[in-house]
Amino acid sequence: MSRILIIEDEPAIRRVLVKILSEEDKSHEIDEAENGIDAINHIKKNSYDLIISDIKMPKVDGMEVLDYSKKNTPETPIIMISGHGDLELAVDSMKKGAFDYISKPPDLNRLLTTVRNALDRKQLVVENKLLRKKISKNFEMIGKSKAINQIKDLIDKVAETDAKILVNGPNGSGKELVAKSIHNLSKRAHQPLIEVNCAAIPSELIESELFGHVKGSFTGAVKDKVGKFEAAHNGTIFLDEIGDMSLSAQAKVLRVLQDNCIQKVGGGKDIKIDVRVIAATNKDLKKEIEAAKFREDLYHRLAVIIVDVPPLNSRKDDIPLLIEHFCQNIADSQGSDVKKFSEKAIDLMKKHDWSGNVRELRNAIERLIILGDKEISPKNVKDFIKI
Repeated sequence: MSRILIIEDEPAIRRVLVKILSEEDKSHEIDEAENGIDAINHIKKNSYDLIISDIKMPKVDGMEVLDYSKKNTPETPIIMISGHGDLELAVDSMKKGAFDYISKPPDLNRLLTTVRNALDRKQLVVENKLLRKKISKNFEMIGKSKAINQIKDLIDKVAETDAKILVNGPNGSGKELVAKSIHNLSKRAHQPLIEVNCAAIPSELIESELFGHVKGSFTGAVKDKVGKFEAAHNGTIFLDEIGDMSLSAQAKVLRVLQDNCIQKVGGGKDIKIDVRVIAATNKDLKKEIEAAKFREDLYHRLAVIIVDVPPLNSRKDDIPLLIEHFCQNIADSQGSDVKKFSEKAIDLMKKHDWSGNVRELRNAIERLIILGDKEISPKNVKDFIKI
């Protein structure tokens, strides 16, 4: 169920909009406001999945409602309704963060398509926000080693820019945490961070996932779909394992980076986007270029700033801090007391070959907490990690 606010001072148009949306999906909960003052009062009291607002209204107009909503509920998409003489204002509303605008009288198909896309984007933003909260609670960039401090310093320098970032490092080393830290410290922090695991998406579906598709563009495309780039508009997209992306998709990503626009699969319309791109890989992309598996021009577009995340084996002095962090984290999630590791157990953990990096360490700590003694002993470490 989606909650929608319709703001329109002309009762006839307002009734038409309510009727169209109610017939499209009977589960929609629709509130009405006849002017900007009424609308702002609604926004103060309620949480909306979508706002549809006329631009020209007496006293408080749609542009003021847009400003208020973007300041106080930035995740809520807003569709502006413009008269034929309001085109300049409609364009200005897009610059201020409106999702889209529709001319009066509204075209039925255009209206419904825009509403679906806006609600899809809101859902992605909500899911992303929940994921970010979960990640923030469970994982942080922990460590005081020289390598980690250098990464933190680099993040501080580049976060406020829009420079493209390429993060290198082995699996499980924390590349996604670098991307998250950069986004959270950037001017885009209140906008979505959309993650795409390029290795997990079949090559025949990657373009649809990245750029979206239009209804009927291929078998199974039963409705228009918002792609990850469009969902990340004004925010950040994190292209994880980009070294596994097909050459065809690489070419289209390169075009996005060059032109700042996308085309949906099966669509011929350019859609302008404003997205900060962070990419990550566990592969040596220069070797992939030599093997004709990765585009050199794309590499140079992405590698404006390069962040090299070290394997855990090269920063073992961080292991005590990581153990303390994960013990607290696991105790919080399980509602249990925090278990302690003996000094000798920690020393033994530091001697282990952590080929799976921080991810392997975290799993090992959880195993020891579940199976080990009240205080984790060297014997527990030997028994359950096979050191």
